[in-house]
Amino acid sequence: MKTVFISNYINHHQIPFSDALYEKLGADYTFIQTEPMEEERVKMGWGLDPGKIPYVKFSDREEALCRRLIEEADLVLAGWTRRTDLFLPRLSSDRLTFRISERIYREGQWKAVSPKGLMAKYREHIRFRNRPVWLLCAGAYVASDFSLIRAYPDKKLKFGYFPKLRLYEEDRLFDGKRNDEVQIVWAGRMIPLKHPEYAVRLAKELKAAGLRFHMHFIGSGPMEEGLKAEIYGSGLSSYFTFYGFLTPDRVRDVMERCSVHLFTSNYLEGWGTVVNEAMNSGCCCIANARAGATPFLIRDRENGMVYGDGSYEAFAGKAMAVLRDPKEAERMGRAAYHTIAGEWNAQQAARACLEFYEGWKEGKPAIPQKGPLSAAPVLAANWKYNEGTLEG
Repeated sequence: MKTVFISNYINHHQIPFSDALYEKLGADYTFIQTEPMEEERVKMGWGLDPGKIPYVKFSDREEALCRRLIEEADLVLAGWTRRTDLFLPRLSSDRLTFRISERIYREGQWKAVSPKGLMAKYREHIRFRNRPVWLLCAGAYVASDFSLIRAYPDKKLKFGYFPKLRLYEEDRLFDGKRNDEVQIVWAGRMIPLKHPEYAVRLAKELKAAGLRFHMHFIGSGPMEEGLKAEIYGSGLSSYFTFYGFLTPDRVRDVMERCSVHLFTSNYLEGWGTVVNEAMNSGCCCIANARAGATPFLIRDRENGMVYGDGSYEAFAGKAMAVLRDPKEAERMGRAAYHTIAGEWNAQQAARACLEFYEGWKEGKPAIPQKGPLSAAPVLAANWKYNEGTLEG
């Protein structure tokens, strides 16, 4: 079964999924990279040498070969790339294709009324609505966006990103988390949409409540210096460790020591792979429901805590409830680990893709009841537009 995945570039979020397909298909699997990685991502620890990965081809060096591979493939997965010309001709054929997409109207669904935008969406998506082209939704609100433009009717499936899976001896993992002082982790670029200031405000409340805790901050960005000044001015320096950007493996090492992960991104966060990583590390995530990964991965009070309106008050209420009850944090952290280890990982996603194809070939696509490639619900995503400012 010849399978091709085409996207802008290979990275550590895609390698586990690609490795899983390569393990199953061998030389019949190809990843086509269409451009080099941005320097900002390289500085964040995403850098790697794709030339050393056996299944990677490069459209800028081998365009004729890449076009032939796409044309002849049994299954194509088309992610984000500027080179849509490489795969759009295939979409008119009778061969199966998965389009992988984050939100197209994350800044507001009011943009769907734009005639110019609708013409572009027609050329790339809508005109293939009756072809064997299915949408893999990399985020819980993707199905809502595409439903507005009547694309992929009854052909929208759950998907996402699948970072490296770590399997643990469960009790040993949780024995390594300190019980005398709650270890909390926040990870990401320190920019407004990710709301790192929520973690600092929470720290003030935790200190005032007399709770023992330590906050691990991974990442950097334009808000970092202001946050550090606020922490210093509030007498919280001893409660924080700043790491800067770390490699993915080092991020996981820190998460393994923590019991709680704060995921404070707003509706502009298409997915949020740190959620997968933290859950795999046995953290109880306090997560904004409006970020893409949250509704797919977290069930409130079962394997994490979800706050709904994006406000600090809603976030702090959920966070304080967990941080006052370490046993509940551990219970949900264990459930989070099982969710990733048993359901939302690259191996399961690869298996679901191949089983879907085999079923589709026989006239009945294999759609699982849960996890990757299960049916994606159309969730409301109506954010408010107020005086030129989008509010989540």
